[in-house]
Amino acid sequence: MTNPTESSLSQASALTDEAPVTRQSLWPNYAPPLDLVFSHGKGSELFTEQGDAYLDFLSGIAVTSFGHAHPHLVSVLKQQAEKVWHVSNLFRIPSAERLASRLTQHCFAERVFFANSGTEAIEAGIKAVRGYQAAHGHTERSRLIGFSDSFHGRTLAALAAAGNKNHTRGFIPTDYGFDQVPWEDSSALEAAISDKTAGIILEPVQGEGGIRPASKEFMQHVKALCDEHKLVLMFDEVQCGVGRTGKLFAHQHYGITPDVMALAKGLGGGFPIGACVTTAAVGDAMVVGSHGSTFGGNPLAMAVGNGVMDLLLEPSLLDEVVDKGQHLQRRLHELVEKFPDQLASVHGKGLMVGVKCHAKNSELADRLRANKLLVGTAGGNMLRLLPPLNVSNEHLDQGVDVLEQTLAAT
Repeated sequence: MTNPTESSLSQASALTDEAPVTRQSLWPNYAPPLDLVFSHGKGSELFTEQGDAYLDFLSGIAVTSFGHAHPHLVSVLKQQAEKVWHVSNLFRIPSAERLASRLTQHCFAERVFFANSGTEAIEAGIKAVRGYQAAHGHTERSRLIGFSDSFHGRTLAALAAAGNKNHTRGFIPTDYGFDQVPWEDSSALEAAISDKTAGIILEPVQGEGGIRPASKEFMQHVKALCDEHKLVLMFDEVQCGVGRTGKLFAHQHYGITPDVMALAKGLGGGFPIGACVTTAAVGDAMVVGSHGSTFGGNPLAMAVGNGVMDLLLEPSLLDEVVDKGQHLQRRLHELVEKFPDQLASVHGKGLMVGVKCHAKNSELADRLRANKLLVGTAGGNMLRLLPPLNVSNEHLDQGVDVLEQTLAAT
């Protein structure tokens, strides 16, 4: 006798096969190239159904931290998928406890909250900043200071924190309790602090707004202001964290620690995950019922997150990211000298690299894609290069060669 479930699946499949597949069923908020669909990937490459290979220097916007179909990550995901997918946080999840312990062992943090994305990690951090102040009797301290050209995600509070009017227009009627000051303007930052300020939020290396590492002097000044005014310091390391800059976390370049840090993207290696890590003082203010996430700490995500940590903590990995980043930047500087009318400068840390263009960055990115090199764009008219952390030097050279050939043909 046919299994009813199999029969139902066959009927559903037949109905699906008869229905036309069209992009019109999706919201029109994305505009991908219509003629490009990838069927699979391996390492630093993506492949179309026709067998064309594309060199991936975008990594899903810093997400596929160890490339495509990494054997270890595939293995841990498969193993977990055959056990249990979801139980919710009404029950203990040992793999979440393990990942939280590993994160806290390797940074300032003592408490971790797991979510599904970077913007959710940011939201959790914003609540934690305000929750900490309220728990200590400072309910009037609810405002956070952010910086121009920042990007913290697409939820309303995350958009308000960055204050980019192109993103907030039509969606946010008020400032949601955020103030913005110009990037690295210490005087404006000092002037913005008031008795209603709860904390400061910034990216140690800006991503969407342009690949711009903060200066050490500015970061240390921000930390000193937070200490002086008893403000909570929050770092957004959704893009620049998890080994991307050659340190496990980007703020470790600066010799300071925050009170709150948001992580995501590369932590899941391609599987959706977010984490808000905090000091004990901040985390313990978030008591039962103060925040939650149905899918946060999901066993599948935690299995992959622990797999990513296995790879990140290999003894030589971060040194290799530094070396590869230096190699990539050296070659890119050579192209700036060779094509000064098209390229202006090179920026970044580790394998988070931006190339400031004279030509329109989006048009150059399109030409590179036509030549089978995938890159991103960022503010400041930059190309954004985010190859996997385990990219080979051969692929780095291949990518730069494609860029050189594309520039020469312009």
